[in-house]
Amino acid sequence: MHTHNEKPVIGITTGDLNGIGIELIIKTFSDNRFLDLCTPVIFASNKVINFYRKTTAELPFNFTSTKDMSKLNPKQVNIFNCWEDEVPLQPGVLTEAGGKYAVRSLLVATQCLKDGELDAIVTAPIHKSNTNLPDFPYTGHTPFFKEKFGAKDVLMLLYSNTLRVALATEHIPISKVASTITKELLQTKLNILKETLIKDFGIDKPKIAVLGLNPHAGDDGQIGTEEQTIIRPVVESYKLKDVLVFGPYSADAFFANSSYTQFDAVLAMYHDQGLVGFKSLAKGEGVNYTAGLPVVRTSPDHGTAFDIAGKNIADPSSFREAVFQAIDLLRQRKQYSEHTANPLRRGKIEKEKSEDNS
Repeated sequence: MHTHNEKPVIGITTGDLNGIGIELIIKTFSDNRFLDLCTPVIFASNKVINFYRKTTAELPFNFTSTKDMSKLNPKQVNIFNCWEDEVPLQPGVLTEAGGKYAVRSLLVATQCLKDGELDAIVTAPIHKSNTNLPDFPYTGHTPFFKEKFGAKDVLMLLYSNTLRVALATEHIPISKVASTITKELLQTKLNILKETLIKDFGIDKPKIAVLGLNPHAGDDGQIGTEEQTIIRPVVESYKLKDVLVFGPYSADAFFANSSYTQFDAVLAMYHDQGLVGFKSLAKGEGVNYTAGLPVVRTSPDHGTAFDIAGKNIADPSSFREAVFQAIDLLRQRKQYSEHTANPLRRGKIEKEKSEDNS
């Protein structure tokens, strides 16, 4: 945080210029109450923002425009102009320009985050096929942030007020999933998950469920052996260290029987295993968080939605929640570092928490 009483400065990237990102940004920040909580900085150009303001004309969205991060207006939405070019916009169409400027927005915002000019970053969705550029050789935001901030590993964590789902593997083909899942990988991901639950979510002794890889979690080796040779031994190793890790559970039953309500988080083995359950249950309020970074980065749990882009019908719930969560995660981290620095404050924090929740 910049100073004690200042609001956090939250950087916002546009995502694909032809996706729903900018519409969501306008819908979110046309609600002035956000300005009481943070100083938003949108990395874009005035022209692009004004183009989408026409499609959301009924909303009271005002902004200050700047090219200097030291001159932000804390009482308004700030547009940090990262390009002057005339960008051809075609909402709903996958174009080269849509991806190129999405990457520009992201790179400039990330540099500001690295330089300490932002407290956190919220990223609107990009599309894999037009962002695979020489200056962005990544499958998505998560590996990009991992490399930019020199993290040993990171964890994609999706959460809503009902559940938290982490992914052992992210955007890789199903054909590569089994060979990617090793004991080392699972231990790394579980360690990050445990740390983030303690530091970022304020859960002292987190309880974590691990899903199996195969149908019925392998059925005692009848349907694949990964559970017996890789997953179960890792789960057992945590029990020996008195860490609450359980499983492997059969994924379908785990979500269908509401078993997730018994745990603080669940580690899924691959993307769709975790996300089908998550998105069905989170109902559009979900947030994607990159755990394991020294900085806070959140995003909505959906993609560019070209099919509805430019029609003023996109639902900003998930994006709005991503902004709220970025602010909240900063506060949780600050509380955690203060209470580890001074154990006597511990009781005070717990008391404030219970008052907040009452």
